[in-house]
Amino acid sequence: MTDMLVRLYALPDLAPVLEKQEAKGIEIRRALAPEKHIVVEWVRERWGDPWASECDIAFNRQPLACFVAVANGKPVGFACHEATQKNFFGPFGVDSGFRGKGIGTALMLATMHDMHASGYAYAIIGGAGAVALFERAVGATPIAESTPGIYRGMLRNNNQG
Repeated sequence: MTDMLVRLYALPDLAPVLEKQEAKGIEIRRALAPEKHIVVEWVRERWGDPWASECDIAFNRQPLACFVAVANGKPVGFACHEATQKNFFGPFGVDSGFRGKGIGTALMLATMHDMHASGYAYAIIGGAGAVALFERAVGATPIAESTPGIYRGMLRNNNQG
């Protein structure tokens, strides 16, 4: 999977996207430290140990670098940044029953606006799987010759997700 580059200074506005989700009963917000065990375990159950490890790191940053989508008091999506490398977006995922509702785009935008507010002009999406979504939602472009990128040689176990 290729890495992708996002121009953070050219992101779509966040407020209308969040308002649209709120109208559907979905709250998009920065996670809270006491939610760490819930969110990390939820990520582990759906996407495996590597993503849970990255999510765990995002909870150790200050301010927290993990955003969540919450419906009916439960997580339905998450997006992190600066978990594996500085200036990297991800991991990021939406529960299969909630996909196609704009939640992923809202999480992505909230996270990338946070990265821009931190002083970055660009973000890197490492090992992008959902290339079409990233292109459409945030104007991401592939980075030539970036496969396998930073994940080459990564240790693996049976719970890769």
